[in-house]
Amino acid sequence: MTRAVQELQDATDLIDELAARRLGVNRTDLRCLSRLTARGPLTASELAAAAGLTGGAATTAIDRLERTGLGERVRDTADRRRVLVRLSERGRRAVREIWGPIAADAQAELLRFTDTELDVIETFLRRALDNQARHAGRLRGATEGG
Repeated sequence: MTRAVQELQDATDLIDELAARRLGVNRTDLRCLSRLTARGPLTASELAAAAGLTGGAATTAIDRLERTGLGERVRDTADRRRVLVRLSERGRRAVREIWGPIAADAQAELLRFTDTELDVIETFLRRALDNQARHAGRLRGATEGG
């Protein structure tokens, strides 16, 4: 089981690398695109927190996403003082082109499982995510601490 998880992580990493190359962005920018895809428009500080970046690094990434035409800054319609970052139309098309077929295939595979099996899979994935987040924090602290 551990080997299968490692192989899945490696395969995901390869997809991310190939997607970043195809889009002409770096992995940090790709992580920001992922967060915007998953959560919708975010303020720069929300995006920084979601992507694990400092405010300055997020601003730089947002600038790069705007230059590549994948993201854009827009005024929040509910509060004109707030500026949100969102995927541009080009960004939405790129996400659909790259990850749409992957999501469709994954959805087809999930249909092969019973509801009980899906509950177990979801529990495992949530626990694995918690584990990854905990160790990212540990590594981040070790890096910042010296």
